[in-house]
Amino acid sequence: MPLIYTIGKLTVGTTLMVGWKPHIEGLEHLPKTGGAIFAGNHLSVADELFLGAAVPRHLAFWAKSDYFVGKGVKGFFSRKLMEGLGAIRVERAGGRAALTAFDAAIPALKGGDFVAVYPEGTRSPDGKLYRGRTGVARLAVAAGVPIIPVGMLGTDVVQPIGRLAPKLMRGTVTIKFGKPIETIGRGDDRTSLRELTDQVMGEIQRLTGQEYIPRYAPKRPE
Repeated sequence: MPLIYTIGKLTVGTTLMVGWKPHIEGLEHLPKTGGAIFAGNHLSVADELFLGAAVPRHLAFWAKSDYFVGKGVKGFFSRKLMEGLGAIRVERAGGRAALTAFDAAIPALKGGDFVAVYPEGTRSPDGKLYRGRTGVARLAVAAGVPIIPVGMLGTDVVQPIGRLAPKLMRGTVTIKFGKPIETIGRGDDRTSLRELTDQVMGEIQRLTGQEYIPRYAPKRPE
């Protein structure tokens, strides 16, 4: 586990666990060894904080490339922070550049790391669960690792969209881990990836009880 990530887990993670006392279910489904993708619904920025606090091993999150290329003292510290957290760099330009995030995630997963992915692609604007994008399935099949469905509840109350920090010790957070969905032997064609993605979203819905909307969530403005 990277040093800065360890420090964050002992400080921020402990504060979240002690202060909000999240209810956690399904920890027995987490692999003791080997890589895995954690695929969850996305209600709040706080999803990543609580998920990282709940998972005992290192969990790599995605971070936009801006944090890795800043200039001056601020850019230096931002870059070192992202590297120290073991974050995966994502290019915002799209196309081949965006695929570098997948290129970086595959060896990390094959090396036994955990990676968090939000198949909806953005935070839910209304608390409903939207159609998943197939990137999560493509990554899992390419790396040959299982997908762990994750259901987050209450994080949108603790830290609503637009709020910079969680509300102090207010709100109940529940984190549910589902049984691993194995991907060995799955096809990587469009139909197979869509079927696997829909299976993952179905498991997430089962964990959360959210209303499912069979279309992609609208992108939030920058």
